[in-house]
Amino acid sequence: MRAALIGVVAASALMFVGNAQADAALATSSGCLNCHQVEVKTVGPALKAVAEKYAGQDGAADYLAGKIKGGSNGVWGPIPMPPNAQVSDDNAKVLAEFILSLN
Repeated sequence: MRAALIGVVAASALMFVGNAQADAALATSSGCLNCHQVEVKTVGPALKAVAEKYAGQDGAADYLAGKIKGGSNGVWGPIPMPPNAQVSDDNAKVLAEFILSLN
């Protein structure tokens, strides 16, 4: 019984790590990492800074998904973020949740 429980816990942990890696891969394939890095500000803010700013706010994932799809101007400085219309609504939400998970 204990071995089975340990197996379930280990499998759950691997699924979580796998999802985080998949979301990081989605961020790469969607072009997010062309202007953003996880830890360091480049053209745009560090993704961890975005996660910190919106941590604990109701509707943050939906708000960020909208910004991913529609672009943004003036929130993080003078350089606008262009719209990413090629990103599906579902993927925009996954990306937003991934960003928020970095906090």
